[in-house]
Amino acid sequence: MIGQTISHYRISQKLGGGGMGVVYEAEDLRLGRRVALKFLPDELENDPQARDRFQREDGAASALNHPTSALFTTLAKMTGVTTS
Repeated sequence: MIGQTISHYRISQKLGGGGMGVVYEAEDLRLGRRVALKFLPDELENDPQARDRFQREDGAASALNHPTSALFTTLAKMTGVTTS
């Protein structure tokens, strides 16, 4: 995914990953700022419980508003986008 542009985000590097997702650093091309994008792993995309948890996490992360907190954005699974 490094170097790809998804929506208005250009992916620059993989930051990490685990059981609930893969996180990439990207540039928001509209706002000119760095963001973190988290993707649900491909193997969990059809798991309703995993999707619900991912959406709850998205809601909690979007409520953060502090100068020292990172901006996290989640993107829905898109056709042809894989996290590997």
